[in-house]
Amino acid sequence: MPARKTTPRKPRKISAPSRWQQRGGGLVARTRIFDLRTIRYHHPVRKTTRDFYVMDTPDWVNVIALTPGNQLVLVKQFRFGIDDFALEIPGGVMEPGEDPVAAGLRELREETGYEGKRARVIGVAHPNPAIMSNRCHLVLVEQCQKTAGLKWDTDEEIEHLAMPVEKVYRQIYAGKITHALVLDAMLYFLPHWQKLKRRHAR
Repeated sequence: MPARKTTPRKPRKISAPSRWQQRGGGLVARTRIFDLRTIRYHHPVRKTTRDFYVMDTPDWVNVIALTPGNQLVLVKQFRFGIDDFALEIPGGVMEPGEDPVAAGLRELREETGYEGKRARVIGVAHPNPAIMSNRCHLVLVEQCQKTAGLKWDTDEEIEHLAMPVEKVYRQIYAGKITHALVLDAMLYFLPHWQKLKRRHAR
């Protein structure tokens, strides 16, 4: 029996996503570290209107601190969200209107006692654009050395250590460094590190 011929279906055309339109909202809760807002959004095509929740928190800064011996300064601290310790790079909350580089140098000094040179922003990430409005600025500081005393916040207890760059990447690929913003910073840092390695190989 001959096989029945079938007419191939035309691929369904998928339109670009629409930009939802804000229709008001209000404050739900105010906490020490973030404000929770509800925002009413209207979809211009489907004509539906829904309330969504957004966390407003200050911008953050995370620091790639590179020593003269090509080690990265890391911090280990207890994190309440995962109820466990996390191996990370230094970082913290920026003050209102604070310059990202100045904030990065301040956080590095306060958390680890390290200071350095040639500080600059190498990237910016949105921590979770689905529900958060803030940004995390990723700052690279070179020639870092321990020069200052520590200045921790009230609830902070931080172990700091220096680890060779290649070992840090191995820790990431082994799943031992899992903080998403640290992974972002190490991604932005990779081309800088590759350039440094080529320079040292000459």
